[in-house]
Amino acid sequence: MKTTQNYSNAQILWLVILRVFIGWHFMYEGCVKIMNPKWTSLPYLLDSKGPAGSFFISLTQNDSLMNVINFLNEWSLFFIGLCLILGLFSRLASIGGMILLLAYSLSHPALLEVSYMMPFEGSYLWIDKNLVEFVALGVLCAFSSSKIIGLDRLLVKILPAGFLKLKLI
Repeated sequence: MKTTQNYSNAQILWLVILRVFIGWHFMYEGCVKIMNPKWTSLPYLLDSKGPAGSFFISLTQNDSLMNVINFLNEWSLFFIGLCLILGLFSRLASIGGMILLLAYSLSHPALLEVSYMMPFEGSYLWIDKNLVEFVALGVLCAFSSSKIIGLDRLLVKILPAGFLKLKLI
């Protein structure tokens, strides 16, 4: 498998634009939730109808657990977005974003026979915006732009080789 990164300028440009746009979306969603003291994921989780719907609904039965879930959701969105925008630990941020989006998709899959309290922006058949963003983050994992344009470019120079083997950037 070839591991050198010989991207054209146009490829780098579009990878960076994709990374920043997804980062902005995540960070904005996190900020909106953080700044709204009344925000909770409770209604979203109670509306779960996916293959793991009963699991997500069961999470809502414990107030302390809901506080942890809300905190983790808000701040994960914010920090994943910030890291993507800055190109800082962008592979780790992409994987974290993929995990969140997978959880959202398991909770609220785009199925024809399922209707939710909060309607989607359109009608989807299996593939919704969460899955599209999931795949885009996978592309960012596979084709890193942050080592070329981003703070990961600096980290590669200062972090020990053992840390770099973890492939978090």
